[in-house]
Amino acid sequence: MKSLRARLLWFLLAAIVVAAGIQAFVAYRTVLDEADDIFDHHMQQMALSLRAGLPPSGTVGGLGNLGATEENFEFIVQVWTVDGILIFQSASHAALPQRAVLGFSNVQARSTTYRVFSMTAGPLVIQVAQDMAARRRMAGSLALRTVGPIALAAPLLMLVVWWVVSFSLAPVARVRRQVAERQADDLSPLSESDLPEEVRPLVHELNLLFDRVRKAFEAQKHFVADAAHELRSPLAALKLQVQGLQRATDDPTRELAVARLAAGIDRATRLVEQMLALARHEASAASGAEREEVGLPELARLAISDAIAAAQARRIDVGVVQADPVRVAGQAEALRMLLRNLLDNAIKYTPEGGRVDVNIAAVPDGVELSVDDSGPGIAVDECERVLDRFYRSGEPQVPGSGLGLAIVKSIADLHGATVRLERSASLGGLRVVVRFPAPA
Repeated sequence: MKSLRARLLWFLLAAIVVAAGIQAFVAYRTVLDEADDIFDHHMQQMALSLRAGLPPSGTVGGLGNLGATEENFEFIVQVWTVDGILIFQSASHAALPQRAVLGFSNVQARSTTYRVFSMTAGPLVIQVAQDMAARRRMAGSLALRTVGPIALAAPLLMLVVWWVVSFSLAPVARVRRQVAERQADDLSPLSESDLPEEVRPLVHELNLLFDRVRKAFEAQKHFVADAAHELRSPLAALKLQVQGLQRATDDPTRELAVARLAAGIDRATRLVEQMLALARHEASAASGAEREEVGLPELARLAISDAIAAAQARRIDVGVVQADPVRVAGQAEALRMLLRNLLDNAIKYTPEGGRVDVNIAAVPDGVELSVDDSGPGIAVDECERVLDRFYRSGEPQVPGSGLGLAIVKSIADLHGATVRLERSASLGGLRVVVRFPAPA
C-alpha cells in the first residue's frame, strides 16, 4: 500500500476491529464470571432459607408441608438425612447423588452437568442444584447484551476514523492538485496553510527549491539579456577596427589600427570574463551553496597576490593597512571575487604612482572590509548608480565593463552585507566599505 491514506485507514480500522474483539471477549468472560457468582449466591441464599424453615428435630413428619408435585428444573432442591434417606425433592427423577460434598461442586447427572451447593441443617443435608446449560444460556444472554453496544460502536468508530483521516489528509491532496495543475514555468510557492506539522516542512522545502530554481532561471535570463545587449557594441567596435586595419595604407596607420584592435579585444575579453563571473556567481547563489567560516585577512592576501601584477605595471602601492583576525560565514571563492573586483576597480582608476589600502576591522555590530584609493573618487549623486550593471563613471578612456561594482553588490547581498561608497579620508579618493553582519 503506497497510499498514506489507505495505509492509515487499514491499520486504524484493523486496530479498531482487534481492540473491539478483545474488549468483547474480555467483557463476555467477565459477565460470565459475574453471572456464576450471582447464581452461586442465589443457590446459597436458597439453601439458607430452607434451613431456617426446617424443624429443629429434622423429623420426616415435620417436612410434610415441603412436598412439591410441580417440577422446577431450573433449581432442584433435595433434603437428605444423615443416613442417606431422601425426605424431600422439588423435582422428581432428579437423579442427583445421595451424598454430596459440602459447599459447591459440579456433578454429572441426567446427561448434563449440575452446579450443586450442599450444606448441613442439624441432622439433615440440604442440596440446591442448577443445570449448567440453563445457567450458561441465561449468562450468555446477559453477556451478549453487554457486548452488543461494543459491536454497535465499532462500525461507528470506524466511520469516524475514516472521516478524520480523510479530513486530515485533505490539505495534502490540495497540494498535490496544485502541483499537478500548474504549468511548467509556474514556480510560485505552494500554500502552507492548514497543513499538518508532519507535511509542512516538506512543502516548505519544496517552496525553497522552487525559489532556487526561479532564481537560477532569472539569472540565466539576465545573462542572456545582458549578453545580447552589451556584446553588440564591442563586437561592432571590433568590426570597425578591423575595417580600419584593412584600409590602413602605411605602417604608422596600420600600427595604430592594430593597437586599437588589441585594446578592443582586451575590452571585449574583460567584458565576457566579468559577465561569466557574474553569471557563475548568480548561479551559485541560486543553487544555495553551503557556507563556511572564511578568514578575511587570508582572503585579502590572496586577492592582493592576484592583483599585484596590474598594480606594479602602474607603480601603484597596494597593501593591507589593518587586518583584524576576523572570520565571516560565506563562500570563499565569492568573497575572493568581491575583493578582487574592488582592487581591480581601485587600481584601474588610481593614477600611476598612487596608492590602494585594504582595511579589515571588527566593529561592534559586525565586520568592515574597506578599500581606499588615491584616485579621483565618485560624485555623491553617482554613488548609488555605479552599483548598477553596465553603468560607468569617470573618464571614458579608462577601460572597463561597468560590472565590477555590480558583482561586488551581488556578492554582498548573498552574504547579507551592505555596500557603502564614500570619499576616503586618508587617501582622498574613493572608499568602498562592505559591512558584514556580526558572526553568529
